[in-house]
Amino acid sequence: MDLKPGSRWRSAVCDTEVITVRAPSGPVSLACGGVEMIAYGTEPPAGAVIDPDKAGGTQLGKRYADDAGTLELLCTKGGAGTLTVDGVVIPIKDAKPLPSSD
Repeated sequence: MDLKPGSRWRSAVCDTEVITVRAPSGPVSLACGGVEMIAYGTEPPAGAVIDPDKAGGTQLGKRYADDAGTLELLCTKGGAGTLTVDGVVIPIKDAKPLPSSD
């Protein structure tokens, strides 16, 4: 799939919905719960079920980013599935540390 900043995606197997904040330059396979995500507003395929190994869940309002910094997603609706890109789990993005005040 070809991700673009601002594009909306939803899981085909759970309630997870995300918005692309930063997108890689080439096509990738974005999945949730082990099943490729679908464009927002599209009906999920019949019979799709969540992979138990990819059922770690997503959290509302959290940003998910890959280690390379080429992909960043904002979770707009949490769900039971784990987000992956090309089969690799996308971790929650860490907050920037604040400078210490003396």
